[in-house]
Amino acid sequence: MNEGEQTGLATMRDCWITGGATFDLAPTAWKTIAGGASPDEQERRLLAIAAQALDVALRPAAPKTLKRRLPLPRLALPMLPERLRPLLRAALKQAVDARRKTRVVTLVASRGFVLHPMDWMPAASDQSSPDVYAPWIDWQANVGGERHAPQDKLTVENWDEFYPAARRIALADMRRSNPASARLLIEAKASGEPAEVRLALIELMRFGLGAEDAPFLKSLSADRSGKVRELADRMLARLGEHGRSNDGGPDDPAAELAAFISESKSGFIRRRSIYTPAKLKSPAQEKRRAELFETCNLVELAARFGATEPEFIGAWQFGADNDADILIAQMVAASGSDAAVTHMADALVAGGGKPALLALHLTPRLDSRRRRALVRLILKQANYLSAINLAEGIDAGWLEWDDLSNGSALAALRSAVAGNDDARRRGADDILETIGFLATATTAAKLIDEVVAAGMPPAAPSLGVLRLNAALAEHQSLTDT
Repeated sequence: MNEGEQTGLATMRDCWITGGATFDLAPTAWKTIAGGASPDEQERRLLAIAAQALDVALRPAAPKTLKRRLPLPRLALPMLPERLRPLLRAALKQAVDARRKTRVVTLVASRGFVLHPMDWMPAASDQSSPDVYAPWIDWQANVGGERHAPQDKLTVENWDEFYPAARRIALADMRRSNPASARLLIEAKASGEPAEVRLALIELMRFGLGAEDAPFLKSLSADRSGKVRELADRMLARLGEHGRSNDGGPDDPAAELAAFISESKSGFIRRRSIYTPAKLKSPAQEKRRAELFETCNLVELAARFGATEPEFIGAWQFGADNDADILIAQMVAASGSDAAVTHMADALVAGGGKPALLALHLTPRLDSRRRRALVRLILKQANYLSAINLAEGIDAGWLEWDDLSNGSALAALRSAVAGNDDARRRGADDILETIGFLATATTAAKLIDEVVAAGMPPAAPSLGVLRLNAALAEHQSLTDT
């Protein structure tokens, strides 16, 4: 529509507003369509044409910066059935942060479904969603195109044909099955990537990490990114090697950290060393100690006391200083060897009580069996039940009813639901959400009945994940038949 036609249309509109007839004001082409009818019908026809012109011809032009995107890729799993989407949306709404929303997504994926994109989409930077969403993550990053055919093996030649999320998944799988080949790929291609991408690629070497990876990790001491250098140092420490040269002098960070730890002897017949956090005198010392625990490696700290990693961990006096206990657990998780991590986790779980909760800091490094053992232990200790919300990397949909009912967890939840303490009720809501992720469908259904009988409304939002969990199994049984 040209400028003259727009002006004419505006004149016709003004005429209609004042109650006049517009046939004589209409363009010639419009008169041809409206002519031959009664005056009233002419006005109705002109009004219909004008409305169409306003709706279509006067739409604003798309900005030149607008780009056409390829269709959203199809994922490898079927979409969640339509009848379950309201339950899903209720569960996602109750999940207050990205971490909890990812749990809901992971639960659904564990039952063989993916979410509708209008209900949830992963962010372009997402690295915690189930692998099945990799094509959507790459699509969000606007890299375009379809994911490379999954049957093709990632190589140096087709590296650029794999988009970032798909490439990470391929490399992780390769590190599990053929770590040497994956390392050679990372070694050949990582140097040409930005620092953030390099860091993510190097981090994948945690899968299948072995002594043969040490030369490459040592070469990263010259990397231009400080974060990459620190990550390489921590991985070398997991292999029992020092990533950087330490002179052992007073300026050595490990020596400075050792000064915050007191060594003494215990036992009458077999004397052994024990390590206790030194008393701190100021907040500045607390801050400095935390910084040193973060930057130093376990193997370096243990060496300062002439001990191996297991010896140092076994002699650490847990319970003397909670902050120091957390820092040592985080150090073990970041830089301890696999043997040191499992030794610490097994000792803490075997000891029980509050110190066992420190093993939660180790869950990213633990196998599935140990993670589950830790969850079962927490469920038996009603005083620390809320700690279950901190567990990371736990599998979805495995917690059986006996795991929940044999300890004190069920009684504690019933009491919190039936009581008048708002804080305890809110805590119970969070715990129910977490158990909704961990539980089997049968356990989820039974737990709903239990807390409803204790006084919780059947439609309570905190039961959202439990309801979704149980409904997923019901749908699977219907489709199986």
